[in-house]
Amino acid sequence: MSEFRIASRYAKSLLELAQEKKVLNKVLKDMETFDSLCTSNSEFVLMLKNPVISHWHKWVIIKKIFDKKVEKVTLSLFEVITRKNREMYLPETAKAFIQQYNEVSGIVESTVTTVTPLSAAIRKDVHALLDKLTNGKKIQLTEVVDAQLIGGFVLKIGDKQINESVSSKLMELRLQFQQD
Repeated sequence: MSEFRIASRYAKSLLELAQEKKVLNKVLKDMETFDSLCTSNSEFVLMLKNPVISHWHKWVIIKKIFDKKVEKVTLSLFEVITRKNREMYLPETAKAFIQQYNEVSGIVESTVTTVTPLSAAIRKDVHALLDKLTNGKKIQLTEVVDAQLIGGFVLKIGDKQINESVSSKLMELRLQFQQD
């Protein structure tokens, strides 16, 4: 079974349990914290994926980090996954949970990549465009700065992408010249 499917199943179970226990928002914060830890600390992720370290030691580390800082539901998921020797799927499970939460809540994830940080006026224009494209759904906008674009922007809305960057236009021209 693929890593994505395993993580999605654990995330779905956690989502349903958190809804049932009425701690969904708290569990979301826990999973965002866990995802942030995995993103910022590659050594933690390597420890989770390391087959030399016993599952029991991994559980001890996870418990020391998260005990009394997360909901019992979240901690019990960590324990179950570790007990089943599947702790290497925890980072993907956190991502899958956040994605499933957004789907259930009607939140559309969007990323805008530009050469320089957005000004307040441009940010307002981007939000207006996103409102129009998503029919007024809630939007979670992430701003990324990438100097390699040269100019313009790349806007991702869910699984769709609008690429109006200068670098992509130059690439198109290069391909046209190679074909002629």
